[in-house]
Amino acid sequence: MIQAANSTLVTHDAKGPPSRRLFLAQASRLPALAIMAGAGSGAACAQTDTGRGYEVDSQFSSPNQDSRVRTLVLHYTVVGFDSSLSKLTDSAAQVSAHYLVPDGDAVSTVYQLVPEDRRAWHAGRSYWQGDRMLNACSVGIEIVNSGFPEADQSLPPMQRRWAPYGEAQLVAVGRLAADIVARHQIRPHKIVGHSDVSPGRKLDPGPLFPWERLYCEYQIGAWPEAEAVAYYLGTRAFDGDVASLQSRLLAYGYDTPQTGTMDAQTANVVSAFQMHFRPRNYDGVPDAETVAILDALLEKYFNVGRTTGAAKSAPSSALEQPGHDIGEKGFDVWPMPDSR
Repeated sequence: MIQAANSTLVTHDAKGPPSRRLFLAQASRLPALAIMAGAGSGAACAQTDTGRGYEVDSQFSSPNQDSRVRTLVLHYTVVGFDSSLSKLTDSAAQVSAHYLVPDGDAVSTVYQLVPEDRRAWHAGRSYWQGDRMLNACSVGIEIVNSGFPEADQSLPPMQRRWAPYGEAQLVAVGRLAADIVARHQIRPHKIVGHSDVSPGRKLDPGPLFPWERLYCEYQIGAWPEAEAVAYYLGTRAFDGDVASLQSRLLAYGYDTPQTGTMDAQTANVVSAFQMHFRPRNYDGVPDAETVAILDALLEKYFNVGRTTGAAKSAPSSALEQPGHDIGEKGFDVWPMPDSR
């Protein structure tokens, strides 16, 4: 049975309107015991002595809260289980993950190394859909897999000999990921690989990781509809407009330069996108199929394309989309809202 910890739901710390801030400022001047007595009048207090001169009363719980976890990032370890476990629990290594999934013919246990409500150090320099502090808002899963032989390091990625994932291992990853997504209500387009959030710097979980299978069997992650891909292939051939391609990759979530030229980093982003959504060819060269897949994803998850009549535009500001209100909760949609 897969072992997974329950996450702790905590409230977001957001500044309120002036009237709310004034109330809090005035309340902070009242004696602490008087505030607690007023709040707990007529009810049994569930108090904890902190040993620091005050008590914490936890009998009341606000419904206005959700998980701080927004993203799920999948990795491979490069080394075997014993070496992975040693490194991920070594204070000198300065690296960790929330979960480590072993390999083998039978995988009945997944190892939790960091509680989900704590920050694990797994993503490093990264970006996804406006977030550059992914360690602070994500859960990381390390999967034991060798990636490719060290001798292949100098070869282009398409020529490397990638290690396959085990059947039992993939079942464990699928079930674990499904549990994490359910606990934190993570959106499909926020389930990504290390290569997606660090294009060019990282390649894991590699081209043999079965994203489509994860989507089909466990309803985990994003995947384009075949009908939409065919539609865009037939109606919107890629004409070499790099600026438009860069804009749409950024709109989906990738940290993409907006230079209008096919520079090295843009090629890295295209390769990362292809490795995730079209792993049979991830040479980093944009083509009609790559762009059609991207357009199909933007249509499915951001309502852009045929449904809006926007032929090549990136998603409009989320503030302009119906049914959204920032309020005290803040905003957790992409694209990020405009500054107001």
